[in-house]
Amino acid sequence: MPDLGTYLQLAADRIADWQAEFGPYRPHPSLDVTAEDMKAATDRLHERLRDNYPFFHPRYIGQMLKPPHPAAVVGYVSAMLINPNNHALDGGPATAQMEKEVVAELAAMFGLDPHVGHLTSSGTIANLEALFVARETHPGKAIAYSTDAHYTHGRMGHVLGVEMVAVPTTADGTMDLDALETELRTGRIGTVVATTGTTGLGAVDPVHEIVALGRRYGVRIHVDAAYGGFFRLIADDTPDGVAAAPFVAIGDCDSVVIDPHKHGLQPYGCGAVLFRDPAVVRHYRHDSPYTYFTSDDLHLGEISLECSRAGAAAAALWLTLRLLPLTPDGLGAALRPGRRAALAWAGLIAASEELTVYQPPQLDILTYFPALGSLSRIDAASARVLDRGMRLPPDEAVFVATYTADAAGIAARGHRPEADVPQARILRSVLMKPEIEDQVPDLHERIRALLA
Repeated sequence: MPDLGTYLQLAADRIADWQAEFGPYRPHPSLDVTAEDMKAATDRLHERLRDNYPFFHPRYIGQMLKPPHPAAVVGYVSAMLINPNNHALDGGPATAQMEKEVVAELAAMFGLDPHVGHLTSSGTIANLEALFVARETHPGKAIAYSTDAHYTHGRMGHVLGVEMVAVPTTADGTMDLDALETELRTGRIGTVVATTGTTGLGAVDPVHEIVALGRRYGVRIHVDAAYGGFFRLIADDTPDGVAAAPFVAIGDCDSVVIDPHKHGLQPYGCGAVLFRDPAVVRHYRHDSPYTYFTSDDLHLGEISLECSRAGAAAAALWLTLRLLPLTPDGLGAALRPGRRAALAWAGLIAASEELTVYQPPQLDILTYFPALGSLSRIDAASARVLDRGMRLPPDEAVFVATYTADAAGIAARGHRPEADVPQARILRSVLMKPEIEDQVPDLHERIRALLA
């Protein structure tokens, strides 16, 4: 791996050279700080930042968190020194063009041709924009999403003033198609949200079947692929890949959201929303007396609900994709280890006496629980593993997360502990860092030890 410090220094030098081309000027004294003050404040910052969990380490398997790739850091810092705003082409000509290029690459990955889209500050905002277009396309119609979809969908429906209909899930956490069709028959649904990678269980809705249903009833299909979208690169039905059909079907959907700040190795915040029909830009049209004047080309702010957006995010993603392209052998090679890790660990758990797999992993999220006789004991033991693991010395600590499962969900998956309480916390591990694959046997033993 190239030395990050070398390339950060190169970034500072190259941007300084570019700035010098415009001639010298005197910085205003109100912005002056002494070297001593700068060092003291920076030392305090670095000390404060120690109060973090080690998101970089393979023993951190708690949440969907990991540092960006060094290429993304260099790309972000390089552009941040200029601080372009990708709202209008004159706010960041170079990074606006980079944004168009990376969005086209994302669209090609999903098979969206033609397309229109842009980067956003988060997956939440990207989904908000997709649901905004859904509302404008089918005014007065409700939006259906699964009960395991991201909790912000319901909240965004409230913001948009749209009725949101929660569709039950089956025993593997995916949308119940019979329940969906029951709702579609009423005629009140205008859009269905399918999820390829729920943030709780990593469940992948059967997008291909939802598309078929949606077309029969004349509704839009939006895919929330914020977490799992990049698995399209390894959706090949191979032993260390994932099921192809749901991901291939994304190309037949009306819109899709993906978060490069997850498996795309980017810093926060970098989301993206893509539409299959470029005509949806009509819903964004607006005027401004002081922007959009430098070019007759479409400005990114004319197809976005957000105004100011960091051009640095586009530069970071652009540089990363030059080195790790959106191919099975490029970025896809960084996803397979996490998938293999989830499958391998599920096998170890299935062969153990202390733990039980909650449901087979569909991506790289693994859910499991202590093999105890009642939900109350499972809940207490899971909480102890979480707490004990993070309290160990740094070179021994292991960081997991928990997931709240209700008694019905546990029973639906064939587990039979006594339901002495309505729900229980179980263990949940996100295995999204490729380095985790080699650590699976050690992680398994650490969890067993924490249960002892």
